[in-house]
Amino acid sequence: MLAALRTRRAEDMVAGYIFLTPSVLILAVFIFIPILLALYVSFHTWSPASQVGLANAPFVGLENYARQISTSSIERTNFYRAVKNNLYYVLGVVPTQTFLALLLAVIVNQKFLKGRTFFRTAFYFPSITSSAAISLIFLYMYQSNGLINQVLDRVIPGYTPFNWIADPQLGATGLIHLVLRQFGLTIRTAGDWATTQALGLTLWDWISGPSVAMTAIMLLNIWTTLGTLMLIYLAALQDVPGYVYEAAAIDGASNSDMFWKITVPLLRPTTLFVVTVGIIGTWQIFDQVYVMSAGGPQNTTLTLAFLIWTRMRDFSTGLAAALAFILFGIIMLFTLIQRRITAER
Repeated sequence: MLAALRTRRAEDMVAGYIFLTPSVLILAVFIFIPILLALYVSFHTWSPASQVGLANAPFVGLENYARQISTSSIERTNFYRAVKNNLYYVLGVVPTQTFLALLLAVIVNQKFLKGRTFFRTAFYFPSITSSAAISLIFLYMYQSNGLINQVLDRVIPGYTPFNWIADPQLGATGLIHLVLRQFGLTIRTAGDWATTQALGLTLWDWISGPSVAMTAIMLLNIWTTLGTLMLIYLAALQDVPGYVYEAAAIDGASNSDMFWKITVPLLRPTTLFVVTVGIIGTWQIFDQVYVMSAGGPQNTTLTLAFLIWTRMRDFSTGLAAALAFILFGIIMLFTLIQRRITAER
């Protein structure tokens, strides 16, 4: 009897490995092997356009990483400019889309709301629409004679229409710089500290805020991702027991109290997931930048993912691979930080 059980267990184990083999092979061929190959390339100088095979590519150690982090070069300047742009993008998009997604989920979860299915579909529809197509539509809307400028021209007295994406002056100006300019503070009047160099950029550049062009892309991204995050929150809200709210109502809790003291704490694991997904997605922003601005104007919409693409385009494969692993490290760092802040203690 015992021998039969052992034989059956061994057969089940063999069958399990057989069923797992196709998935493991797919992961190895399309994920693990390319990652190891990219890591190998990041320590070498190699171009697909050269006649030198990858196995014979010169080994340069950490030079590809140093040229982007510490060694003074154009690669270092572009890297930190992309980090600055990406950082403002993350800080602007992630909290906004998280809060709005939760708010929309609470609204469409109300039983008294008529047409809830319609609103859920309408809010989710942009998330499943082609990103390139939506980017092109918004690109036309942001033109000088586009819909957005026409609306603002009628609403704001004295408004001067401009191209939000391609304007070399206003489009490339940071929002914080625009606010400071209203108080007469510019790089010329700020003092010597403004021209102090820090990581390839001046301190004045670091406090610029997102440019007008980057802000336009941020608004687009928030609108397109709200639907997916709303559905995640909606699923979590429907798992909250109704008697919790009934007990709170009996105790005299207001709607505001129930939202902040019941709904938000119970959705903490969901918020952790939403913020994690948001951080990963915003640090990897590429398609909207590629379609709408190509990193301009004046590199104010240059992001790390787009910078990787430009270096691949220029056949600087070693630099691109090194930058990809640096980006991976940045995403891991920010993910650990937000988990430390938002995770349950």
